[in-house]
Amino acid sequence: MVTVYIGADHRGFRLKEKLKEALRIWEINVVDLGYKDYDVDNDYTDIALKLAEKVVFERGLGILICGSGVGVCVAANKVDGAIAALCTNEKQARLAKEDDNSNILCLSSELVDEDVNKKIVKTFLESVFSPLENHIRRINKIKEYEKTKIS
Repeated sequence: MVTVYIGADHRGFRLKEKLKEALRIWEINVVDLGYKDYDVDNDYTDIALKLAEKVVFERGLGILICGSGVGVCVAANKVDGAIAALCTNEKQARLAKEDDNSNILCLSSELVDEDVNKKIVKTFLESVFSPLENHIRRINKIKEYEKTKIS
């Protein structure tokens, strides 16, 4: 059974709490990495980096939430091995997993409503990577670039 790590900044906190309930109802093993309490000083960068490192190290899946979804996605993708995808609909979530083998789903708490976000999460978790040659080739090009990039 895959573990799903979940985290959010202050703007995504309420949605995170709702999604944890849904995940438990769906009998998904969920681990809340934070923030544990609502605080306007909870920054997306801290939780995104922490969760991305955990997902990569544990080979799990992650869900990150902030107001737009963009901040957590940008930050998470700085961690080697993290493939974070901002998804605003079910089709994006399915393709993020099938085509790109995403291991972190990023959500917007302010631009997408709760019910749609729940559907996006369910779709992401039910989708599997499609190891077609073109998908693998593209992912490998990114990995190769990451090895040779100038720091």
